Amino acid sequence: MKVSDIPLPDAWPRLVRTAMLHVASLARWNMIYIHSNSECHEHPDVRSASAIQQRDDKIALLNEHIRILQTRIAKIHPKNRPFYPPAERMSILVLKAAQGWNLKQTANAFGVTEETISNWMRELEQEGPNALVQIPVPVNKYPEFLTYITQQFKTLLPLFGKKTLAEYFLRAGLHASSSSIGRRLKACFSKPPNPFPDPTVPPRTNPETTVKRIVSRHSNHIWLIDLTAVPLSSGFWTSWQPFSLIQKWPFCWWVLVIVDHFSRRCIGFALFKKTPSSKQVQRVLNKAIRRNKKPKYIISDKGTQFWPSRAKSISEARNHSYHVWCQRKGIAPRFGAVGKHGSIAITERFIRSLKTECTRRIIVPFDFNAMRIEVALYIIWYNQFRPHSSLHSRTPQEVYDNSPPLPVLYVKSNSLTPPLELNVSYLEGRRHLPVVELKLAA
Repeated sequence: MKVSDIPLPDAWPRLVRTAMLHVASLARWNMIYIHSNSECHEHPDVRSASAIQQRDDKIALLNEHIRILQTRIAKIHPKNRPFYPPAERMSILVLKAAQGWNLKQTANAFGVTEETISNWMRELEQEGPNALVQIPVPVNKYPEFLTYITQQFKTLLPLFGKKTLAEYFLRAGLHASSSSIGRRLKACFSKPPNPFPDPTVPPRTNPETTVKRIVSRHSNHIWLIDLTAVPLSSGFWTSWQPFSLIQKWPFCWWVLVIVDHFSRRCIGFALFKKTPSSKQVQRVLNKAIRRNKKPKYIISDKGTQFWPSRAKSISEARNHSYHVWCQRKGIAPRFGAVGKHGSIAITERFIRSLKTECTRRIIVPFDFNAMRIEVALYIIWYNQFRPHSSLHSRTPQEVYDNSPPLPVLYVKSNSLTPPLELNVSYLEGRRHLPVVELKLAA
Protein backbone atom coordinates (compact mmCIF):
# COMPACT_ATOMS: atom_id res chain seq x y z
CA MET A 1 0.00 0.00 0.00
CA LYS A 2 1.26 3.45 -0.91
CA VAL A 3 1.11 6.43 1.36
CA SER A 4 -1.25 8.13 -1.05
CA ASP A 5 -3.72 5.23 -0.71
CA ILE A 6 -4.19 5.76 3.05
CA PRO A 7 -7.62 7.39 3.61
CA LEU A 8 -7.45 10.61 5.60
CA PRO A 9 -10.37 12.30 7.38
CA ASP A 10 -11.61 15.72 6.41
CA ALA A 11 -9.77 18.66 7.99
CA TRP A 12 -7.00 16.28 9.07
CA PRO A 13 -4.40 19.03 9.82
CA ARG A 14 -6.63 20.31 12.63
CA LEU A 15 -7.01 16.79 13.98
CA VAL A 16 -3.26 16.25 13.83
CA ARG A 17 -2.65 19.31 15.96
CA THR A 18 -5.07 17.98 18.56
CA ALA A 19 -3.60 14.50 18.30
CA MET A 20 -0.14 15.82 19.19
CA LEU A 21 -1.36 16.61 22.72
CA HIS A 22 -2.93 13.16 23.03
CA VAL A 23 0.27 11.49 21.83
CA ALA A 24 2.39 13.45 24.32
CA SER A 25 0.02 12.58 27.19
CA LEU A 26 -0.08 8.89 26.23
CA ALA A 27 3.72 8.79 25.93
CA ARG A 28 4.05 10.30 29.41
CA TRP A 29 1.55 7.79 30.79
CA ASN A 30 3.46 4.88 29.22
CA MET A 31 6.82 6.15 30.50
CA ILE A 32 5.41 6.36 34.03
CA TYR A 33 4.41 2.71 33.89
CA ILE A 34 7.77 1.69 32.39
CA HIS A 35 9.76 3.55 35.06
CA SER A 36 7.55 2.21 37.85
CA ASN A 37 8.24 -1.38 36.80
CA SER A 38 11.95 -0.74 36.21
CA GLU A 39 12.63 0.96 39.56
CA CYS A 40 10.99 -1.94 41.40
CA HIS A 41 12.91 -4.55 39.39
CA GLU A 42 15.06 -7.02 41.30
CA HIS A 43 18.08 -6.56 39.01
CA PRO A 44 20.25 -3.51 39.94
CA ASP A 45 21.24 -2.81 36.32
CA VAL A 46 17.59 -2.35 35.36
CA ARG A 47 17.07 0.08 38.25
CA SER A 48 20.19 2.05 37.30
CA ALA A 49 19.12 2.22 33.66
CA SER A 50 15.70 3.52 34.72
CA ALA A 51 17.26 6.26 36.88
CA ILE A 52 19.56 7.32 34.02
CA GLN A 53 16.66 7.39 31.58
CA GLN A 54 14.58 9.57 33.93
CA ARG A 55 17.43 12.06 34.20
CA ASP A 56 17.86 12.07 30.42
CA ASP A 57 14.14 12.73 29.96
CA LYS A 58 14.25 15.60 32.45
CA ILE A 59 17.31 17.10 30.74
CA ALA A 60 15.56 16.88 27.37
CA LEU A 61 12.49 18.67 28.72
CA LEU A 62 14.64 21.38 30.30
CA ASN A 63 16.50 21.88 27.01
CA GLU A 64 13.20 22.29 25.20
CA HIS A 65 12.08 24.75 27.89
CA ILE A 66 15.27 26.77 27.40
CA ARG A 67 14.88 26.69 23.62
CA ILE A 68 11.37 28.13 23.81
CA LEU A 69 12.52 30.94 26.13
CA GLN A 70 15.51 31.74 23.93
CA THR A 71 13.26 31.91 20.88
CA ARG A 72 11.16 34.56 22.58
CA ILE A 73 14.18 36.57 23.74
CA ALA A 74 15.73 36.42 20.27
CA LYS A 75 12.79 38.36 18.84
CA ILE A 76 13.69 41.36 21.02
CA HIS A 77 16.32 43.75 19.73
CA PRO A 78 19.59 43.46 21.73
CA LYS A 79 19.36 47.11 22.77
CA ASN A 80 15.91 46.57 24.30
CA ARG A 81 16.76 43.44 26.29
CA PRO A 82 17.25 43.63 30.08
CA PHE A 83 20.82 44.14 31.27
CA TYR A 84 22.66 41.46 33.22
CA PRO A 85 23.87 42.68 36.64
CA PRO A 86 27.63 42.46 37.36
CA ALA A 87 27.35 39.26 39.39
CA GLU A 88 25.49 37.54 36.54
CA ARG A 89 28.05 38.76 34.03
CA MET A 90 30.79 37.15 36.09
CA SER A 91 28.79 33.91 36.26
CA ILE A 92 28.37 33.94 32.48
CA LEU A 93 32.12 34.35 31.97
CA VAL A 94 32.84 31.52 34.42
CA LEU A 95 30.38 29.27 32.55
CA LYS A 96 32.01 30.29 29.27
CA ALA A 97 35.39 29.18 30.57
CA ALA A 98 33.98 25.93 31.99
CA GLN A 99 32.24 25.03 28.71
CA GLY A 100 35.05 26.22 26.45
CA TRP A 101 32.70 28.41 24.43
CA ASN A 102 33.88 31.12 22.09
CA LEU A 103 32.35 34.59 21.90
CA LYS A 104 29.68 33.59 19.40
CA GLN A 105 28.54 30.53 21.36
CA THR A 106 28.33 32.49 24.61
CA ALA A 107 26.45 35.36 22.96
CA ASN A 108 23.89 32.98 21.40
CA ALA A 109 23.38 31.15 24.69
CA PHE A 110 22.52 34.29 26.69
CA GLY A 111 20.97 36.54 24.06
CA VAL A 112 23.67 39.21 23.84
CA THR A 113 26.10 40.35 21.18
CA GLU A 114 29.69 39.20 20.76
CA GLU A 115 30.91 42.75 21.44
CA THR A 116 29.18 42.66 24.83
CA ILE A 117 31.00 39.47 25.86
CA SER A 118 34.27 40.96 24.65
CA ASN A 119 33.71 44.10 26.75
CA TRP A 120 33.02 41.96 29.83
CA MET A 121 36.29 40.13 29.29
CA ARG A 122 38.20 43.42 29.18
CA GLU A 123 36.52 44.60 32.40
CA LEU A 124 37.88 41.61 34.33
CA GLU A 125 41.28 43.27 34.90
CA GLN A 126 39.89 46.69 35.83
CA GLU A 127 39.75 48.00 39.38
CA GLY A 128 37.70 50.65 41.11
CA PRO A 129 34.23 51.75 40.00
CA ASN A 130 34.65 50.27 36.48
CA ALA A 131 35.40 46.74 37.73
CA LEU A 132 33.11 43.94 36.58
CA VAL A 133 32.42 42.71 40.12
CA GLN A 134 32.84 45.01 43.10
CA ILE A 135 34.40 43.18 46.08
CA PRO A 136 34.02 45.11 49.35
CA VAL A 137 37.35 45.81 51.06
CA PRO A 138 37.85 45.55 53.99
CA VAL A 139 35.46 42.71 54.81
CA ASN A 140 35.73 42.87 58.60
CA LYS A 141 33.69 46.03 59.02
CA TYR A 142 30.03 45.37 59.77
CA PRO A 143 28.21 46.69 56.64
CA GLU A 144 30.80 45.45 54.12
CA PHE A 145 31.37 42.18 55.93
CA LEU A 146 27.65 41.48 56.17
CA THR A 147 27.29 42.20 52.46
CA TYR A 148 30.16 39.87 51.62
CA ILE A 149 28.96 36.96 53.76
CA THR A 150 25.36 37.45 52.58
CA GLN A 151 26.40 37.25 48.94
CA GLN A 152 28.47 34.17 49.69
CA PHE A 153 25.48 32.66 51.48
CA LYS A 154 23.20 33.37 48.53
CA THR A 155 25.70 31.91 46.07
CA LEU A 156 25.96 28.63 47.96
CA LEU A 157 22.27 28.41 48.87
CA PRO A 158 20.30 30.34 46.23
CA LEU A 159 16.88 29.13 47.41
CA PHE A 160 17.23 30.70 50.86
CA GLY A 161 15.38 33.99 51.25
CA LYS A 162 16.15 37.03 53.35
CA LYS A 163 14.31 35.74 56.43
CA THR A 164 16.10 32.39 56.36
CA LEU A 165 19.49 34.08 55.99
CA ALA A 166 18.69 36.41 58.90
CA GLU A 167 17.76 33.39 61.04
CA TYR A 168 21.11 31.73 60.39
CA PHE A 169 22.92 34.97 61.28
CA LEU A 170 20.90 35.09 64.50
CA ARG A 171 21.88 31.51 65.36
CA ALA A 172 25.51 32.56 65.00
CA GLY A 173 24.95 35.41 67.49
CA LEU A 174 24.85 38.25 64.95
CA HIS A 175 21.62 40.24 65.03
CA ALA A 176 20.71 41.36 61.51
CA SER A 177 17.14 42.06 60.45
CA SER A 178 15.63 40.53 57.34
CA SER A 179 15.25 44.00 55.81
CA SER A 180 18.97 44.60 56.28
CA ILE A 181 19.71 41.31 54.57
CA GLY A 182 17.24 42.16 51.83
CA ARG A 183 18.91 45.47 51.06
CA ARG A 184 22.19 43.68 50.58
CA LEU A 185 20.53 41.19 48.27
CA LYS A 186 18.98 44.10 46.33
CA ALA A 187 15.54 42.60 46.74
CA CYS A 188 12.29 44.43 46.07
CA PHE A 189 9.85 44.51 48.95
CA SER A 190 6.16 45.22 48.94
CA LYS A 191 4.67 47.93 51.10
CA PRO A 192 4.35 46.63 54.69
CA PRO A 193 1.00 46.80 56.47
CA ASN A 194 0.24 49.89 58.52
CA PRO A 195 1.24 49.18 62.15
CA PHE A 196 -0.96 52.08 63.33
CA PRO A 197 -4.46 51.52 61.92
CA ASP A 198 -7.09 54.21 62.02
CA PRO A 199 -8.95 53.89 65.37
CA THR A 200 -12.10 55.37 63.83
CA VAL A 201 -12.50 52.40 61.49
CA PRO A 202 -14.19 49.51 63.34
CA PRO A 203 -12.61 46.07 62.91
CA ARG A 204 -14.34 43.51 60.78
CA THR A 205 -16.42 41.02 62.68
CA ASN A 206 -17.29 37.49 61.68
CA PRO A 207 -21.06 37.02 61.59
CA GLU A 208 -20.69 33.29 62.06
CA THR A 209 -20.83 31.72 65.46
CA THR A 210 -17.40 31.79 67.03
CA VAL A 211 -15.90 28.59 68.40
CA LYS A 212 -13.64 28.56 71.41
CA ARG A 213 -10.06 28.45 70.20
CA ILE A 214 -7.61 26.11 71.87
CA VAL A 215 -4.08 27.35 72.53
CA SER A 216 -1.04 25.09 72.48
CA ARG A 217 0.67 25.28 75.90
CA HIS A 218 3.51 22.77 75.53
CA SER A 219 4.86 20.03 73.31
CA ASN A 220 2.52 17.11 72.61
CA HIS A 221 -0.45 19.23 73.63
CA ILE A 222 -1.97 19.61 70.14
CA TRP A 223 -1.17 17.49 67.11
CA LEU A 224 -2.05 18.39 63.53
CA ILE A 225 -2.59 15.71 60.90
CA ASP A 226 -3.15 15.96 57.16
CA LEU A 227 -2.71 14.10 53.86
CA THR A 228 -1.25 15.25 50.56
CA ALA A 229 -0.61 13.76 47.14
CA VAL A 230 2.95 13.96 45.76
CA PRO A 231 2.98 13.43 41.96
CA LEU A 232 5.73 11.27 40.53
CA SER A 233 5.92 13.15 37.23
CA SER A 234 5.30 16.83 38.08
CA GLY A 235 1.56 16.86 37.42
CA PHE A 236 -1.70 15.01 36.85
CA TRP A 237 -3.04 16.76 33.76
CA THR A 238 -3.87 14.81 30.61
CA SER A 239 -5.49 15.83 27.33
CA TRP A 240 -8.45 13.46 27.60
CA GLN A 241 -11.46 13.18 29.85
CA PRO A 242 -11.48 13.70 32.86
CA PHE A 243 -8.22 15.64 32.24
CA SER A 244 -6.42 14.06 35.18
CA LEU A 245 -4.49 10.92 35.98
CA ILE A 246 -5.62 8.61 38.75
CA GLN A 247 -4.29 9.87 42.07
CA LYS A 248 -2.57 6.71 43.17
CA TRP A 249 0.67 4.84 42.45
CA PRO A 250 2.36 4.85 39.93
CA PHE A 251 1.16 8.41 39.30
CA CYS A 252 1.57 9.76 42.84
CA TRP A 253 2.34 8.94 46.46
CA TRP A 254 0.07 9.78 49.37
CA VAL A 255 1.97 11.20 52.35
CA LEU A 256 0.43 11.53 55.81
CA VAL A 257 2.18 13.94 58.21
CA ILE A 258 1.71 14.61 61.93
CA VAL A 259 2.98 17.97 63.24
CA ASP A 260 3.25 19.15 66.83
CA HIS A 261 1.56 22.55 67.06
CA PHE A 262 3.73 24.00 69.82
CA SER A 263 7.18 23.13 68.46
CA ARG A 264 6.34 22.75 64.72
CA ARG A 265 8.17 19.41 64.92
CA CYS A 266 7.06 16.69 62.53
CA ILE A 267 6.11 13.87 64.90
CA GLY A 268 5.80 11.23 62.20
CA PHE A 269 4.78 10.43 58.67
CA ALA A 270 3.48 7.53 56.61
CA LEU A 271 3.62 6.71 52.90
CA PHE A 272 0.77 5.09 50.96
CA LYS A 273 0.24 4.02 47.36
CA LYS A 274 -3.37 5.19 47.41
CA THR A 275 -5.66 7.18 49.68
CA PRO A 276 -5.42 5.55 53.13
CA SER A 277 -8.42 4.39 55.10
CA SER A 278 -9.37 5.48 58.59
CA LYS A 279 -7.96 2.25 60.05
CA GLN A 280 -4.57 2.90 58.41
CA VAL A 281 -4.49 6.44 59.81
CA GLN A 282 -5.28 5.10 63.26
CA ARG A 283 -2.37 2.63 63.05
CA VAL A 284 -0.02 5.49 62.18
CA LEU A 285 -1.29 7.51 65.14
CA ASN A 286 -0.82 4.52 67.45
CA LYS A 287 2.84 4.27 66.44
CA ALA A 288 3.33 8.01 66.93
CA ILE A 289 1.80 7.83 70.41
CA ARG A 290 4.09 4.96 71.38
CA ARG A 291 7.15 7.01 70.36
CA ASN A 292 5.92 10.24 71.98
CA LYS A 293 3.48 11.36 74.63
CA LYS A 294 -0.23 11.20 73.95
CA PRO A 295 -1.68 14.55 72.84
CA LYS A 296 -4.77 16.14 74.30
CA TYR A 297 -6.13 17.33 70.95
CA ILE A 298 -5.74 16.20 67.34
CA ILE A 299 -6.78 18.74 64.71
CA SER A 300 -7.55 17.58 61.16
CA ASP A 301 -9.69 18.54 58.21
CA LYS A 302 -12.97 16.82 57.36
CA GLY A 303 -11.47 14.19 55.12
CA THR A 304 -13.13 10.80 54.79
CA GLN A 305 -10.54 9.34 57.17
CA PHE A 306 -11.67 11.69 59.97
CA TRP A 307 -15.27 12.58 59.13
CA PRO A 308 -17.93 10.41 57.46
CA SER A 309 -18.84 11.83 54.08
CA ARG A 310 -22.59 11.30 54.62
CA ALA A 311 -22.74 12.70 58.15
CA LYS A 312 -24.95 15.76 58.51
CA SER A 313 -24.46 16.33 62.23
CA ILE A 314 -21.95 15.74 65.00
CA SER A 315 -24.07 12.98 66.48
CA GLU A 316 -23.87 11.01 63.24
CA ALA A 317 -20.11 11.62 62.99
CA ARG A 318 -19.49 10.20 66.47
CA ASN A 319 -20.17 6.72 65.14
CA HIS A 320 -17.20 7.02 62.80
CA SER A 321 -14.29 4.70 63.62
CA TYR A 322 -11.87 7.65 64.00
CA HIS A 323 -14.06 9.25 66.67
CA VAL A 324 -14.44 5.92 68.43
CA TRP A 325 -10.64 5.54 68.43
CA CYS A 326 -10.17 9.06 69.86
CA GLN A 327 -12.73 8.37 72.58
CA ARG A 328 -10.97 5.12 73.50
CA LYS A 329 -7.60 6.90 73.68
CA GLY A 330 -8.93 9.86 75.64
CA ILE A 331 -8.10 12.35 72.84
CA ALA A 332 -10.40 15.20 71.81
CA PRO A 333 -10.73 15.39 68.00
CA ARG A 334 -11.05 18.88 66.54
CA PHE A 335 -11.58 20.06 62.99
CA GLY A 336 -9.71 23.05 61.65
CA ALA A 337 -11.27 25.97 59.84
CA VAL A 338 -9.85 26.63 56.40
CA GLY A 339 -8.17 30.03 56.07
CA LYS A 340 -8.07 30.84 59.79
CA HIS A 341 -4.85 31.55 61.63
CA GLY A 342 -3.67 28.88 64.05
CA SER A 343 -5.85 26.16 62.54
CA ILE A 344 -4.72 23.65 59.90
CA ALA A 345 -2.57 26.33 58.23
CA ILE A 346 0.53 25.07 60.07
CA THR A 347 0.13 21.61 58.55
CA GLU A 348 -0.51 23.07 55.10
CA ARG A 349 2.62 25.21 55.45
CA PHE A 350 4.68 22.15 56.36
CA ILE A 351 3.33 20.29 53.32
CA ARG A 352 4.21 23.27 51.13
CA SER A 353 7.77 23.24 52.51
CA LEU A 354 8.01 19.49 51.94
CA LYS A 355 7.10 19.90 48.29
CA THR A 356 9.07 23.07 47.47
CA GLU A 357 12.23 22.06 49.36
CA CYS A 358 12.25 18.32 48.66
CA THR A 359 9.91 16.55 46.24
CA ARG A 360 9.96 19.26 43.56
CA ARG A 361 13.76 19.40 43.60
CA ILE A 362 14.41 15.68 43.12
CA ILE A 363 13.27 12.96 40.77
CA VAL A 364 10.54 11.38 42.87
CA PRO A 365 11.35 7.65 43.05
CA PHE A 366 8.86 4.94 42.12
CA ASP A 367 10.28 2.54 44.69
CA PHE A 368 8.45 2.57 48.03
CA ASN A 369 11.53 2.24 50.25
CA ALA A 370 13.46 4.88 48.28
CA MET A 371 10.60 7.35 48.65
CA ARG A 372 10.35 6.67 52.39
CA ILE A 373 14.07 7.40 52.74
CA GLU A 374 13.77 10.73 50.89
CA VAL A 375 10.84 11.89 53.02
CA ALA A 376 12.50 10.69 56.24
CA LEU A 377 15.72 12.57 55.44
CA TYR A 378 13.80 15.76 54.77
CA ILE A 379 11.92 15.46 58.08
CA ILE A 380 15.21 14.93 59.94
CA TRP A 381 16.62 18.03 58.26
CA TYR A 382 13.42 20.00 58.92
CA ASN A 383 13.34 19.09 62.61
CA GLN A 384 17.02 19.43 63.46
CA PHE A 385 18.68 21.86 61.03
CA ARG A 386 16.05 24.24 59.63
CA PRO A 387 15.40 27.37 61.77
CA HIS A 388 11.93 28.93 61.89
CA SER A 389 11.04 32.59 62.18
CA SER A 390 7.96 31.76 64.27
CA LEU A 391 10.25 29.96 66.75
CA HIS A 392 12.67 32.92 66.99
CA SER A 393 15.19 31.24 64.65
CA ARG A 394 15.24 28.01 66.67
CA THR A 395 14.72 24.58 65.17
CA PRO A 396 11.62 22.50 65.99
CA GLN A 397 13.77 19.92 67.78
CA GLU A 398 15.25 22.60 70.05
CA VAL A 399 11.81 23.85 71.00
CA TYR A 400 10.51 20.30 71.45
CA ASP A 401 13.41 19.47 73.79
CA ASN A 402 13.02 22.83 75.59
CA SER A 403 16.60 23.87 74.81
CA PRO A 404 17.83 27.24 76.16
CA PRO A 405 17.26 30.29 73.92
CA LEU A 406 19.87 31.35 71.43
CA PRO A 407 22.42 34.01 72.44
CA VAL A 408 22.09 37.30 70.60
CA LEU A 409 25.00 39.62 69.85
CA TYR A 410 23.93 43.14 68.89
CA VAL A 411 26.49 44.81 66.66
CA LYS A 412 26.41 48.45 65.62
CA SER A 413 26.83 49.37 61.99
CA ASN A 414 30.07 51.28 62.57
CA SER A 415 31.78 48.70 64.78
CA LEU A 416 34.20 45.95 63.88
CA THR A 417 33.20 42.30 64.23
CA PRO A 418 35.30 39.18 64.21
CA PRO A 419 34.95 37.20 60.97
CA LEU A 420 32.31 34.51 60.70
CA GLU A 421 33.02 30.95 59.65
CA LEU A 422 30.59 29.51 57.10
CA ASN A 423 30.57 25.73 56.78
CA VAL A 424 28.06 24.04 54.49
CA SER A 425 27.57 20.29 54.32
CA TYR A 426 24.72 18.20 52.99
CA LEU A 427 22.62 15.62 54.81
CA GLU A 428 23.43 12.20 53.31
CA GLY A 429 24.77 13.95 50.21
CA ARG A 430 21.39 15.53 49.30
CA ARG A 431 22.10 18.92 47.76
CA HIS A 432 18.62 20.17 48.68
CA LEU A 433 19.25 19.50 52.39
CA PRO A 434 22.12 21.82 53.39
CA VAL A 435 23.45 21.71 56.94
CA VAL A 436 24.73 25.24 57.62
CA GLU A 437 27.10 26.11 60.44
CA LEU A 438 27.60 29.85 60.78
CA LYS A 439 29.52 30.89 63.88
CA LEU A 440 31.95 33.50 65.09
CA ALA A 441 35.57 32.59 64.41
CA ALA A 442 37.82 32.09 67.40
